[in-house]
Amino acid sequence: MIVLKKPPEAQLMRDCGRAAAAAMVRMADSLRPGITTAEIDVIGEEVLSEYGAIPSFKGYRGYPAAVCISVNEEVVHGIPSGRMLKEGDIVSLDIGAYKNGFHTDHAWTFPVGEISTEAKRLLSISRESLNQGIAQAKPGRRIGDISHTIQSYVEQNGYSVVRDLTGHGIGRDLHEDPSVPNFGKLGTGPSLRAGMTFCIEPMVCVGRHRVNTLDDHWTVVTADGSLSAHFEHTILVTENGPEILTQWDQEGGADA
Repeated sequence: MIVLKKPPEAQLMRDCGRAAAAAMVRMADSLRPGITTAEIDVIGEEVLSEYGAIPSFKGYRGYPAAVCISVNEEVVHGIPSGRMLKEGDIVSLDIGAYKNGFHTDHAWTFPVGEISTEAKRLLSISRESLNQGIAQAKPGRRIGDISHTIQSYVEQNGYSVVRDLTGHGIGRDLHEDPSVPNFGKLGTGPSLRAGMTFCIEPMVCVGRHRVNTLDDHWTVVTADGSLSAHFEHTILVTENGPEILTQWDQEGGADA
């Protein structure tokens, strides 16, 4: 069942989204060769606390950390550790915030120092696929319109979208209906209505879309070892179109 958020609930989710956005900004500012993924995780959780939020992921189905941190061929759900980032890596930071009885979820992939031309293009295409998917989140459209738009843009640019994992509804629960795949057909799936909140999160691979899960039972990697990027925003559908609840200023700050 898809739960529509009333205006007071949407406002609570906006407040929660600011916490996730602020944590993303602070973690992004920390990125440099030599920092460990565990150190980044600590920063993310500390910022959530400053905003009166707690991490949605910590303890979820046994997940041991506040942030999922995935490097290079790791698609999602990388567990923070003593691994040091290196010049040329790309790193995906995925953080969920819980505040006021609601969750928001946000992911972004960043360069570490100077990265390859291929990696730069991957980040650009993946980020734009998220933008194009969000633009479809209007009343009267369907989930499949978001899915098809993302898939078409990614594949036209020679990349692939992961099919084993999807975006999702979000609200009082971290994962709610509907599922939001990154592939599909126009005019299919649930109709979009004002008050719907969900996460759009393209996971894009340079190579083929197939993935494997490592022995830690969490980290998902590309089966062919190719680079992967992950971008995600929590979206509120309004009568005037999509509102990004996890928006932040890429010049270095969370939006007010």
